[in-house]
Amino acid sequence: MTFDPVLPPLVLAFAAVALITLRLLSLRPAGRTGRHAVLRWALTTAAMLLVLLAAARPVTGSAADTAPAQASQTGANVYFLVDRSADSAITDFGGASRMSGIRDDIEAVMDAHPSARFAVISFAARPAIDWPLSADAWSLVPVVEALNPYPGVDSTEANAGAAANVLRYQLISAGQQFPQADNLVYYLGSGAGQSTVPQGIFDTPAVDGGAVFGYGPGPGENTLRSIAGQLGLPYIQRTPGEALPRADGTSNQAGSADPVAGQERTELYWVLMILASLLLLPEIYLTARDLRQARATRTEVLP
Repeated sequence: MTFDPVLPPLVLAFAAVALITLRLLSLRPAGRTGRHAVLRWALTTAAMLLVLLAAARPVTGSAADTAPAQASQTGANVYFLVDRSADSAITDFGGASRMSGIRDDIEAVMDAHPSARFAVISFAARPAIDWPLSADAWSLVPVVEALNPYPGVDSTEANAGAAANVLRYQLISAGQQFPQADNLVYYLGSGAGQSTVPQGIFDTPAVDGGAVFGYGPGPGENTLRSIAGQLGLPYIQRTPGEALPRADGTSNQAGSADPVAGQERTELYWVLMILASLLLLPEIYLTARDLRQARATRTEVLP
């Protein structure tokens, strides 16, 4: 079993110490009330500890003892920059929308990097992090399938470089948290060919691979090529039905950047969260009952 925490280990350790300290301080008042109060204290404390353990992201797999202990630190970080402007809704991509091609290509890249961490940064006029960097590809799949153009955003307001600053800070953070990991960037968009606003510039730390994928014909191609140059990545015009080319500039992460390729990973955090929820059910019921009783008592006391 390995761990892939959602926060730096020191932050989780500090949170655990603070939680245990606070819960121990509340134990004495609970003990004075009676056994039932102590039981409620114990259930709530256990639920909180399970949530902290879930945040540590325990992961188990079928490859026992052969994967290096630092595997979770060396898998590639893959960033998807997804154009969700109105241009992505245009249905000129083999009779389907450009967004359908974007979704298919994201899933193909995910399949090509089975042991990577993934992040999704969407943009139109402004950026948004739809999925923070995580190795939980299983949960990311339905998020990708639900990606659609933003409603109510005019194509003249689109900014093809809107995600530049967010990507910059994400890469800096990943470099501190995963110093041995490759950073791959995949930009998927139309280039904001109808936009009338200034376009952002990608001034980011160097990346190790990826590509800029263009969808549909139009004046946005020059913008996409410019973005590819800023990121130091190849530009690839996508064609419906065409297989995804290998454009990450690496050996498909089969070497040191992906030492656990082929391993069956099983996320366990959801089991811990279910257990925590079950432990909290009695506390929720008892708290609701106490509130009803307090409200009834207050009603009787008031004239």
